[in-house]
Amino acid sequence: MLFNSYEFILLFLPITFLGFYLASQLGNRRLSIFWLVAASLFFYGWWNPPYLLLLLLSIGVNYILGQGLNQAHLSENEKSGKILLLLGVVFNLGLIGYYKYFNFFIDNFNALSGASFNIAQIVLPLGISFYTFQQISYLIDSLEGETKHYRFIDYCLFVSFFPQLIAGPIVSHQEMMPQFSKQSKIGLNKENFAIGLTIFSIGLFKKVILADQIALYATPVFNAASQGVPLTLAEAWMGALAYSLQIYFDFSGYSDMAIGAARLFGIQLPLNFNSPYKAINIIDFWGRWHMTLTRFLTRYLYNPIALNLSRRRVQQGKSLIKRGVGSLGAFAELITLPTIITMFLAGLWHGAGWQYIVFGLLHGFYLTINHGWHMILKSRGYNLKQTSWLGKRIGQSITLLAVVVAMVFFRASDVGNAMAMLTAMVGGNKFSLADGALFPNHIFSDPKIGLLWLIVLMIVVFFFPNTQQWMARYTPALNFNPVQEIQNHPRWLATIWKTLEWRPTVMWAGLTSAIAFTAFLGLSQLSEFIYFQF
Repeated sequence: MLFNSYEFILLFLPITFLGFYLASQLGNRRLSIFWLVAASLFFYGWWNPPYLLLLLLSIGVNYILGQGLNQAHLSENEKSGKILLLLGVVFNLGLIGYYKYFNFFIDNFNALSGASFNIAQIVLPLGISFYTFQQISYLIDSLEGETKHYRFIDYCLFVSFFPQLIAGPIVSHQEMMPQFSKQSKIGLNKENFAIGLTIFSIGLFKKVILADQIALYATPVFNAASQGVPLTLAEAWMGALAYSLQIYFDFSGYSDMAIGAARLFGIQLPLNFNSPYKAINIIDFWGRWHMTLTRFLTRYLYNPIALNLSRRRVQQGKSLIKRGVGSLGAFAELITLPTIITMFLAGLWHGAGWQYIVFGLLHGFYLTINHGWHMILKSRGYNLKQTSWLGKRIGQSITLLAVVVAMVFFRASDVGNAMAMLTAMVGGNKFSLADGALFPNHIFSDPKIGLLWLIVLMIVVFFFPNTQQWMARYTPALNFNPVQEIQNHPRWLATIWKTLEWRPTVMWAGLTSAIAFTAFLGLSQLSEFIYFQF
């Protein structure tokens, strides 16, 4: 069941909210929680009922392991705790490995060995990448004594809450469990209803009107490249930019709809998307794009690898203090290696294909260069927080170019398809400014409309505030700093947007209604969110 479907908007969401309202009127928190759990499980089972059993199995096993890890921590039984954690990690990665990567492994094994193993295509369970990572982080925190003996029904809601179940954000128990345990947080609130409905409507508009429309200029280009059509430079760039904008508004729209739907029930989700194309470097980009995935990878993968390497260097007498933090060897070992490993796995997490691995490695390379550049600037006394306006714009342009190149691999059906696109983007095919030569393949019915869409959406991306900035007065999401975001804009522009912030007024109610109505009219062409495939 998609957020942008008639079933969800006209049936599931209203019925779920009505049941939640009735339970809240009775003043029974447990009943409210139970209703949300039941609705979330129904939401998940709607797509493929047998896989609901897989989700329930995952929840049950991880909850039991979490309780055992809690007990091991309290009894200071470190050995028992490590064994339980190992079992939990193997169980969770085993599930995701089988359902997401087994076919990929068999195909590559056959290609390398000449074998002909043939198995049926395994259907990927929706959301398995998200709820698996979420529960792994819960187990690790349980071993470290950061979790409590939560009620099973609360844990079920933590994992299965429908707004974030399918495509994130990857929430932590520290963020969600306190909300579930407070009667004041779970319940009907007019302010939450207005805020949630507004954010959901804006997200729906982004998905249906912006993302799906610009997709009409991305999909034909990548399809043509996969069929061997020699693209012109203009066609390739239009396709690459169109897809970069498509996934931007698709993911932004989903993130808004998830935050808005959760807010209807008085629950705040963490911010997961924060104008990443405004980033002034690639480090900043990953602090804005899929923020909860970045947080997970940093805490549970990058930091442990870097810490372990640092300890080894100290044990070998290669202290950073003695050798200097700026030494090439220290940088290569303590920055490059953890970064490349982390981003390799981040790419693989996104999909079982070599194009996703290249996407991850590219970003690993970008991040390594960015960290190295910052190290050089710091060694020469530069204050990175005082970058000039021109320096920020240059950094923003370079970052966007790097992201667009990586997005070609992210979208392409395989590496060869991506290389064909990039070849065309650097002018590898014939290029002429003669009339009709820019778009000779008749890929687009009207390329001028496509160019207009690109310009309009670029203006929205770079000069308009995002949804959280519009709603800044009412704390739309966890981990959002409205003051910091305002400071990232020119003063004159920040002043304008500050005066236009959302308020519960008749004018904003009318504007929200117009946005929702326009988006609803576009639902005739149903399309999945891009991140649903991960």
